[in-house]
Amino acid sequence: MGTRHLCWLISTFAIIVVAAVLPVGFAAVVPDPVVDSDSSNAKGKQIAVLAGGCFWCTEAVLEQLIGVQDVVSGYSGGEAKTAQYDLVAQGRTNHAESIKITFDPAKISYGQLLKVFFSAAHDPTQLNRQDPDYGRQYRSAIFWRDAEQKRIAEAYIQQLNEARVFSKPIVTELAELKKFYTAEPYHQDFVKRHPKHPYVVVNVLPKLEKLSNEFPALVKK
Repeated sequence: MGTRHLCWLISTFAIIVVAAVLPVGFAAVVPDPVVDSDSSNAKGKQIAVLAGGCFWCTEAVLEQLIGVQDVVSGYSGGEAKTAQYDLVAQGRTNHAESIKITFDPAKISYGQLLKVFFSAAHDPTQLNRQDPDYGRQYRSAIFWRDAEQKRIAEAYIQQLNEARVFSKPIVTELAELKKFYTAEPYHQDFVKRHPKHPYVVVNVLPKLEKLSNEFPALVKK
């Protein structure tokens, strides 16, 4: 049983008490990436795969952005035979709870997706955990699809670390995307379907508020 499901078994008050402690490294302001893709000649759709703790959280945040056409929750980093929640939740499959983002690069760049990912979707300084969830399945990771994505991600992490934007070093793992496996239907659009769930209220809604307050120009109307 995953840590998240254990949280379901305790009271809403207890969840709030635990989640009220803000991550130590969470930054107030994250700058634009110096190295980014050129959106002026961008055509078609592109895919980005990111992991930052519970995929309910990251899906809910990234799908709000202008230019993002679809976000799917799933698993990346492990093998096909272990790409199922009951196994991933044990933390021994090497899968990370991930999201696959389909976006229009003419409307939002890969670097801008990473900016929101680092600043509003999760805390990239937490190793193998996020919010109340612990385990390697909740690690921070960028699964790059090509040399361009790898170049942008590496440069941005270096930029943020050198500027000491966070009070602690970024621990986000960079790995080549081998395969993305779509999660079970009950995980898809969980926040939309269960907006009053205690986990959502405590851990997701504050992220959506942060997104709306800090990036109004990037959020869909």
